Amino acid sequence: MPQFFHRNSGQSRSHGSPGNGRLENGYLIDYSLANAKYFSFSSYYLLGNGYINSRLYHTLVEAYKSCEESCPNIKFKYMECSSHKGGKQLIHRTHRNGLSVDFMVPKKKANQQSTFYDHLGIWHYFLEFDSNGKLSLNKEVEIDFETMGRHILALDDAARNHGLKIKKVLLQIDLKDNFYRSKSGQEVKKRGIYFAQYLSPQVDKFHDDHYHIDFSLR
Repeated sequence: MPQFFHRNSGQSRSHGSPGNGRLENGYLIDYSLANAKYFSFSSYYLLGNGYINSRLYHTLVEAYKSCEESCPNIKFKYMECSSHKGGKQLIHRTHRNGLSVDFMVPKKKANQQSTFYDHLGIWHYFLEFDSNGKLSLNKEVEIDFETMGRHILALDDAARNHGLKIKKVLLQIDLKDNFYRSKSGQEVKKRGIYFAQYLSPQVDKFHDDHYHIDFSLR
């Protein structure tokens, strides 16, 4: 498992697009940070899906550092990124150039963070939420849209500091109205951060438990 021995150094280069690209000198995201952690041991160590462009690496680290103040006591989970050299992945059509990351939706129960379902590993992708963001397995658990928005704002700020920008966010279409009703969601909309307006039914179905973000060079 080369992930145990990988050392980040130098600068990365992303070639092509998220759907048809490759990654040169990929950086391996930390398995855990002070307030965030990679969601799956097998995805990280066995499949090697934790690599990103060096600029995006520094963006994520800075964003989560910022979230220590904007989202105190919240524990985040980041999900699949790219392979060491980009290219095709087992379950993704994109994630090929090191500039895409999936982020687990933060969840709450009775206005307190709920992390019970955060430990499912790759099975988390199969959780289902209704159009109001309530978990089908337990209606008392729902998406924390306010925290989600604060996280995206932190990513946007950090991306600008590292020569990147948020190109596109994928979130299940029926969830967008609830997201934009949150205070932080309104600020995301005000900044003009683009959310996909249409997703094919197959793609839409799998973007309720997480939000996918494509970044690009400024």
